[in-house]
Amino acid sequence: SSARQLIGRSSVSRASLRVFLPSVLAGVLQAMGGKDKPDKKPMGGKDKDAKKDDKKTGAVSVVSLEPPSGTRDFLPWDMKQQTWLFNKFREVAALYGFQEYDAPVLEYEELYKRKSGEEITEQMYNFVDKEGAAVTLRPEMTPSLARMVLGLMRAETGEMSALLPLKWFSIPQCWRFETTQRGRKREHYQWNMDIVGVAGIAAEVELLSAICTFFESIGITSEDVGLKINSRKVLGAVLQKAGVPDDRFAETCVIIDKQDKIGAEAVRKELTEKIGLSEEVGKRITDATTAKTLTEFAEIAGVGESPEVLELRKLFEMADEYGYGDWLQFDASVVRGLAYYTGVVFEGFDKKGVLRAICGGGRYDRLLTLYGSPKEVPCVGFGFGDCVVAELLKEKNVVPNLPTTVDYVVAAYNADMTGHALHVARRLRLAGFRVDVFPEPAKKVAKAFNYADRAGAVRVAFVAPGEWDQGLVRIKDLRNFGQDAPDDVKQKDVPLDDLANVDKYFGLTLDGTPYGQAASELAATAAGAPVAAPKAAEPKAAAAPKAATGTPAAAGGKPPAAGKEEDFLAVHPYVGGFAVSRADAELFERLRKDGRPQTPNLGRWFDHMESFSTAQRQSWK
Repeated sequence: SSARQLIGRSSVSRASLRVFLPSVLAGVLQAMGGKDKPDKKPMGGKDKDAKKDDKKTGAVSVVSLEPPSGTRDFLPWDMKQQTWLFNKFREVAALYGFQEYDAPVLEYEELYKRKSGEEITEQMYNFVDKEGAAVTLRPEMTPSLARMVLGLMRAETGEMSALLPLKWFSIPQCWRFETTQRGRKREHYQWNMDIVGVAGIAAEVELLSAICTFFESIGITSEDVGLKINSRKVLGAVLQKAGVPDDRFAETCVIIDKQDKIGAEAVRKELTEKIGLSEEVGKRITDATTAKTLTEFAEIAGVGESPEVLELRKLFEMADEYGYGDWLQFDASVVRGLAYYTGVVFEGFDKKGVLRAICGGGRYDRLLTLYGSPKEVPCVGFGFGDCVVAELLKEKNVVPNLPTTVDYVVAAYNADMTGHALHVARRLRLAGFRVDVFPEPAKKVAKAFNYADRAGAVRVAFVAPGEWDQGLVRIKDLRNFGQDAPDDVKQKDVPLDDLANVDKYFGLTLDGTPYGQAASELAATAAGAPVAAPKAAEPKAAAAPKAATGTPAAAGGKPPAAGKEEDFLAVHPYVGGFAVSRADAELFERLRKDGRPQTPNLGRWFDHMESFSTAQRQSWK
């Protein structure tokens, strides 16, 4: 208990905990009659000198305060960004008509053992469970997907019981025991999108578009990131001409994929020793993989305008027509290390060359046959790790600002009003608001305000005897009005029975949208009037205000002069007045290069602007 009291009263560092706790634990052990012996193999590991010191001092080893190597803790502020990122994954998948699925993190080891002796099988967290089954934490999701799809196949006919194509996505946690580095850990979450049942390259074109849409949604452009495209079909034509047997194709691809790591000379040596190719053929293959264009590659490899080359040309043409051709480039060195790829393969890369591959994927039409499918089932998909995306956001200076926020803080005037305050909190929550309760009586109003500010509350509800006896609750808006606004504007006494409609008393919703505008849109919807469907947006921006039309003055006021935005935003929710406009979008783009403004009104406005998607901001007039 003495340790607990000390920790509760002061800020104790991890280092001091490791010094202090052993002595306390030693005293507890002695008091209980136990022996004070260090563990033979302390968790976290120690060097020999540290072990000698333990023997001299009689210290007890302590559980490490760090997670296992290559893994992560997610504190609440870390979890906010992780949730934001996962929401982006899900929003993009929904835009493209995909359905979410999941599978156990524990799989049978056999699922990942393939004929080519891949590196991934050597990186598994595998063990024999208490029933004697050889199992592993999944190193990737695609074999689990294959197992699940096979479960939908009728064994007697090979036909699917589900309607094709399947368009599925998942965000699984994956485990690989490998060397940790920036953007690569031993556990990570991976966004997977797969299409099952489409044989043509329209599936690849759709998936590549989804990747570009995701990048755009997090503020990354084609100047920051590109997608390298190649085809194992094209490479297959080259290897077949070079005399590589079909049954050695996958193994040869795995060797060629090592070129960036071990160099062309080492690759040629492996091709000679393991596959049996001549030095001349090996050189032709490695030379071809350095080609910068598809035409150059076809010429060096001697395959001309083969069907495989024409298919890849068609992919680039369709991407141009789709509108994201500027993201793509041909790269013959992209092979992908997994043996099951059979067609188009691709990788996302940082154009500055600072980060490792950002994402990757391709076609794997034969994978299901490895697990017993009587016929090939066309499949294509990609994987997108969360660790490297987090590093990308830092590198490009587009890490989202995600302050802690709640809609309301409810504060009781004194202890006698605490129960009433809890009742108010319940009513607000039933109305759909996020509510925190100030944990002590708020006779000193400044303490409640300080708590509300730290909690990121938009409004504070004070529950005091004077108003309560009249059936009222005093509510003050902390974010949508300037400090100089009169109290009767930013503070309202709201009937207890009408708390669900509190916005109408302020004339604004919590995010600053004029209340009348939101109400008119609802009325139009109820009357059956056509209302434009909202574009995909952040969860809090689903009911985004329409952009103002005409002049900024028509939107509610004359726009501020440069440098005067802070004063203007003290009495207006937007720089164009009372509705969003292109002026908001342009100012936001200028300011976010330097980070979030530190002044209160611009800071509030900036946070609100960030809740909209890039596509929404670009649509404002």
